[in-house]
Order: sequence, then C-alpha cells, then structure tokens
Amino acid sequence: MTKKLFIAMGLVATLAACAGSDTEIAAIQPLDEIYKTAYAEFNDEDYESAAAEFTKAETQYPASPWAADALVMAAYSYYMDGDFAGALLAADRFMRFHPGHPDVPYVLYLRGMCYYRQVSDVRREPGMSAYALQQFQQLVDRFPNSKYAQNAENKIIILKNYIAGKMMYSARGDMARKNWPSAISRLQSIIQTAQETVMTPEALYRLTECYTAIGLAEQAYGYAEMLRTNFPDNEWTKKLDKKPGDFKSGADK
Repeated sequence: MTKKLFIAMGLVATLAACAGSDTEIAAIQPLDEIYKTAYAEFNDEDYESAAAEFTKAETQYPASPWAADALVMAAYSYYMDGDFAGALLAADRFMRFHPGHPDVPYVLYLRGMCYYRQVSDVRREPGMSAYALQQFQQLVDRFPNSKYAQNAENKIIILKNYIAGKMMYSARGDMARKNWPSAISRLQSIIQTAQETVMTPEALYRLTECYTAIGLAEQAYGYAEMLRTNFPDNEWTKKLDKKPGDFKSGADK
C-alpha cells in the first residue's frame, strides 16, 4: 500500500463526511485495517468472520498485490470453518484470476482437501472422492516437486482404494443378483484403473467366479492364472487354489 493511496482514501472519506444529506458515500476501509481485523479473527478461531474479512479485502482491493493472498486466506478460513462450498468458491476465484501465482500448488491441495473431507461411506456414491482424486492428481502432475505433492500422492492411493472398494461392493451385489455382465464390467474396471489397489486380487478372483458361472472356462482360467502369477502369496490366491478344478482350461479337462 503506497502513501499516495492512503492519502487518496483519506480524501474520499473527507468528501463523504462533507456530502449533503441527500447523498451518502460510504468510505472504503483501508486495506491494512481489514487485514488486521481478518488476522485477529483468524487467530481467535472465528473463521467465519475471518473469511468474510479476507473476502472483503480482495473484493474492495482486487488490484492490490495482496489480493491473491486475501483469497488464499479466505479459502483457508472457510475450510477451517467447515464451509467447504465457500472454500471452493474462493479457491476457484483465485485460480481464475491468479493462475500463475506461486500459491497455485497449495490452492490445488486445498481444493482436494475440501472434497476429501466430504468423502462418505464406501457403500455410497463416491462423487466427492472422484473430485478429490482429480485435484490431487492435477497437483502431482503439474507440480511434482511441490512440498504438497507427497501428501497428495498418499491421498491418491487412499482415494483409489476407496473408489475400487465402492466398485467391488457394487460388483458383489451384481454377483448376488446373478447380473454377471454388470459384475464383470465393474471388476474389469478395477483391474484397468486401480490395479495398484488392494482390491485387485479379489477382482481377479471374482472374475474367475463370474466367467465360470456363465460357462466361459477359458476366460476364467486366464484370470486365475493372472492371479496366481501376480499375487502368488495373496489370500485370494490361496482361496483359489483350494478348488483348482474349477478353473482349468479346456485343454486340461
């Protein structure tokens, strides 16, 4: 904030005070005062008020060098208050007006955390997990050397397992209803998109069951061999080998 700007703001306030009764001109609060109030409320853990003050700072002084910082702090304050929608709005505004700012990696991480904190039970629709995964993956891809990248990678692993778990839960339901095409589609999706997750061995095992159920022994055998080759000591492989006759190829019968 330059000295000239403070003088200009003081002049605006003076003119407002001298204005006639027919017109009221609201004086703009100095940026340093807004910031002082915002940080005081943040330190007092009044995050809702802090977010409002930081938002005010950016709205009233959008051309200020502090505008980007105000948006970051507004987003973080909303996040700390549990207002994830408000945090995402502030983060989106930051990304729109400051795409090249050094804080972009942090804002990507914060957006991911807003969705991550809303991930629900594995049996429910995993929409938030998909959004969180997208944000964390974007952070890792664009800023692999960021100090937030390692944490984002850990969250990606957790989210992929979560999403794979949701697909597995649905696949088991399909199998219980003997909806084999749907079950096969879900299980193959786990192998194709989440093969590094803990669900992959079970997916391979379930595929042998599905293809056996519809009479396609060769496909069942192929998945059984894939399970044995890639996960020789896994519990699903041991379960498979307790009944090896179920998954022999046509040539072996």
